[in-house]
Amino acid sequence: MTFLRDTELAWCPGCGNFAIRLALAETLEELNLEPNNTLMITGIGQAAKMPHYLNINFFNGLHGRGLPVAFAAKTVNPDLTVIAESGDGDMYGEGGNHLVHTIRRNFDVTILVHNNQIYGLTKGQGSPTTEIGHKTSSQVKGVINEPLNPLALAISLNAPFVARTWSGAKDHFKRVVSEAIKFKGLALVDVMHPCVSFNKVNTFAWYKERLYDVSEDDSSYDVTDKVKAFEKSLEFGDRIPMGIIYKKERKTYHELHHVLKKGAKLVDLTDTPDVTDELEKMG
Repeated sequence: MTFLRDTELAWCPGCGNFAIRLALAETLEELNLEPNNTLMITGIGQAAKMPHYLNINFFNGLHGRGLPVAFAAKTVNPDLTVIAESGDGDMYGEGGNHLVHTIRRNFDVTILVHNNQIYGLTKGQGSPTTEIGHKTSSQVKGVINEPLNPLALAISLNAPFVARTWSGAKDHFKRVVSEAIKFKGLALVDVMHPCVSFNKVNTFAWYKERLYDVSEDDSSYDVTDKVKAFEKSLEFGDRIPMGIIYKKERKTYHELHHVLKKGAKLVDLTDTPDVTDELEKMG
């Protein structure tokens, strides 16, 4: 497979990231994308390790600071397929401010957030999406803060594409992420998945019992109905909606910017030199 890299994976056995990696690689392949024209930008965390295990151009930024880099890359080279990918702590916590204003700008990038409702890399602290009462390594008497609702936040900011999927449904993941990548404009996909080491509450079985696809549950569901989408985004308990929750195009940053909309080139792209021999010397 073009996008899979044969390398050791530093995730815990049973982590949802394994399934996400395979499903994402297949999705990119089926979209006929090329690794050299696909760029993944991440922050810091277990999810942010993803591009190290893929055959893809990538950049690891500072904790929570991946989105400004993704914005810059797409601005100077709009022909790139840009995917900003990280975990709930990185994207919704440290990067929450960037997420808000990235949505406002609406540049053409896909944001994939691995949401396991915990900080995994730093051994189990409560993340922005950890539920009230959940006891963690740093909140020993239970989390007291209200959890962030990323879908409701995105819809309230008029994000043009808001969706949810999970690591336990490969075909569903591929369908949703494929639509997100093809979408012209900002697409946020919240990907639920278990953290087998540090989150014993939101397990694989817990998600499987609660998650349902909105379009399968209601064939008349209208993804362009913002009010209905916002109502759906507030569901999180015995039933958790997934699928494309809201989808309504609006003009992108490039289409509105007085210079960029004219097709102005900010960089002159050159052929990449072959550095194979030099890399082999280093290996």
